[in-house]
Amino acid sequence: MTEYVILLPGDEAVWEQTSPQEKAAVYAKHEEFARTLQARGHKVTGGAELSHSRNAKQVSRSTAGDVVITDGPYAESVEQLTGFYLVESDDLDDLLEICGILADAENVVEVRAAADSGTQVD
Repeated sequence: MTEYVILLPGDEAVWEQTSPQEKAAVYAKHEEFARTLQARGHKVTGGAELSHSRNAKQVSRSTAGDVVITDGPYAESVEQLTGFYLVESDDLDDLLEICGILADAENVVEVRAAADSGTQVD
């Protein structure tokens, strides 16, 4: 089986302004996504909703070799990575179709094969 990473970028400011009812509808889509994956033979091996990027820490090294830790997201953009799934699958086409449960006009879903799997998403 090939392991795929399902990346979920989003606008964190919009999410913070989303009503509890709208958030419940989004979470219901994720429950449907997980049920559909299982029913069709895919295996979720991991994943999580991520905390806001303002809580992120960056770790780098200075030219002197010291570890430097700074606050905040590395990317200065509206969209940030908001969550991910790890899914094992033998059927990429079906997996992509199921990812359509989470995608809509405002939200894309990015699917990538894990580098050690030797498989590329075309």
